[in-house]
Amino acid sequence: MTELVERTIPVSVRIRMAHAAVQTLATQHLVDLLHIKGVSLDPRLAFPGRSSADADVLCRPEHVERLLLAMRESGWSLLNTFTKSSAFEHSATLHHPTWGWLDLHRRYPGLGRDPATAFDTLWATRGVATIAGVPCAVPAPSDQAVLLLLHAARSPGELKARSDVAHVWGSATPESRDAILSSVDRLGADLAFAVILGTLDEHRDDPEYALWRIASAGGTRLDEWRARVRAARGLRAKMRVVARSTLVNDEHLALTGRPTGPKDLVVEFFARPIRGAKEQYVVVRSRRRGRRRADG
Repeated sequence: MTELVERTIPVSVRIRMAHAAVQTLATQHLVDLLHIKGVSLDPRLAFPGRSSADADVLCRPEHVERLLLAMRESGWSLLNTFTKSSAFEHSATLHHPTWGWLDLHRRYPGLGRDPATAFDTLWATRGVATIAGVPCAVPAPSDQAVLLLLHAARSPGELKARSDVAHVWGSATPESRDAILSSVDRLGADLAFAVILGTLDEHRDDPEYALWRIASAGGTRLDEWRARVRAARGLRAKMRVVARSTLVNDEHLALTGRPTGPKDLVVEFFARPIRGAKEQYVVVRSRRRGRRRADG
């Protein structure tokens, strides 16, 4: 049945229905939900031909567990949990046999240090967009622009991200840029937005600086985990990050189609540090060569 749906219903239609379905659940269970990116975008922010492969929503942090329970009871499967989603641990991936894929965000990378405050700020100026016949709360246009640009900031090398930056920031009028910068300030997004402005190195003292440097420019696994430890707030949080760094991300393996049986996880457990050491060696060797060229 799922394969038949995927073959006969266009992805763009399924995405709209996913937004409508999750909003219906949110309304029924008194959950505050913002629909972000993709089909919920203000049309002025989408470059010609822009498309999406899934639905994205941002939930009030204290309502996340309530919504997750409602979604799972309604046929959604949780495929990737928050802590294993990315270095920012910000979203969970769910799938419905009819509506397709959806990313549920409990926080949005780059918006200050407190997810609840960031959500309150976005919620205070929200608007409404009708998606598949269902009224859905969306951020204000300038806030949508910031969210789109922050996503591009941590998507190095992606054509879609470059196109978003060129359309939303590069081609913006002075008035639009002023509105975006005002939203950046209001949302506490100065560090992440510095990637777009090319001024990230001015924020070296920020605990999340290294995380955004790696997210925007790349780095090794070791670099990433060091950055995650530095960004974690408090000794207990830092220790949790250190402990997780030794574990195999079985959810990621499953999403990429790799086997996740007990033997496979054991093999992966021992393979990861070897790959990490090789990555670090390549980086160090490259840096040394670069210094030699500079000295020569």
